[in-house]
Amino acid sequence: MNLRDLRQGMLPALVLCAALLPQQGLADSQFPVRPIRLIVPVSAGGGLDTTTRAIAQKLTQAWGQQVIVDNRPGASGVLAFDIAIKANPDGYTLLMMSADHVINSVPSAKRPYDIIRDVTAVSQATALSYLVYMNPSVQITTFRDLVAYGRANPGKLNYGTPGTGSLQHLGWEVLSQMSGAKFNHVPYKGGAPAIVATIAGDVQIGFITLTSARPHLQSGRARPLAVTSRERMRAMPDLPTVSEAGLPGYELNQYYGAVITSRAPPAIVRKLGGGIAAAVKAPDITQRFEADGWRLVGSGPEEFRAVIRADLEKWTKVIKDIGLILN
Repeated sequence: MNLRDLRQGMLPALVLCAALLPQQGLADSQFPVRPIRLIVPVSAGGGLDTTTRAIAQKLTQAWGQQVIVDNRPGASGVLAFDIAIKANPDGYTLLMMSADHVINSVPSAKRPYDIIRDVTAVSQATALSYLVYMNPSVQITTFRDLVAYGRANPGKLNYGTPGTGSLQHLGWEVLSQMSGAKFNHVPYKGGAPAIVATIAGDVQIGFITLTSARPHLQSGRARPLAVTSRERMRAMPDLPTVSEAGLPGYELNQYYGAVITSRAPPAIVRKLGGGIAAAVKAPDITQRFEADGWRLVGSGPEEFRAVIRADLEKWTKVIKDIGLILN
């Protein structure tokens, strides 16, 4: 085949590609034209599910297409990730994930997917810090005193968490590494049992969200010491951050955000990200969530991708340092 024949053979293919490009652009601009599925890797009723449903309602109103929440709990999110990764890359199937799912995706966990390679970040919707709190029967009233006690009496105080390898567990491990204080870990099967145990005095300290803490703070059955965010919580402006109270640079945030199969078109990813960002910044959503200690983020794909990468690197190192094996 000579050069002339080669050019003639390629011409129809080039014409076809040129014809399809405007059609793809038109399809992207009209997106969505049918219902969207938001997969949630946990059971209905928790924080991630509640946040997802609030976002889904706003997106349904904005786009005129039903956004359906599909709860797929189990296997530490593996089932939900598998569905999202293998979905048609047309933008109609997304996954809402939390910071815990980044921990569950560290290389040593040997998951059947790669959170960097197989999914693309769409938008970080929210961030939520924890209160460091304790049972008031312990005569400690400040975070500095807590650290001092943990240094002088290693392992004497117990902290409860939702389980080994959870965000709260690793948050306490980092706190211990940075402070030199030693506390004893008591894992429970979920956040609610850990809170019950702390209020009952079975364990003495823990992390808790503002929503969960409110009734116990009002009744005097829990004492707040600090907040784990970089800045003070708007809902509790008098409570110092852990960083202010003696551990500069310490920060621990739960967060929720959307990802999609990495095969999805960039234009669709950007449109989805913009929609989620607008949803969480709506005045009624902002007012509702900030009152419970949430920070509304609404980031773009690039910003959320950077958060996931940084967290994956951080938790991979922490897990290796403490010799933890994730099942």
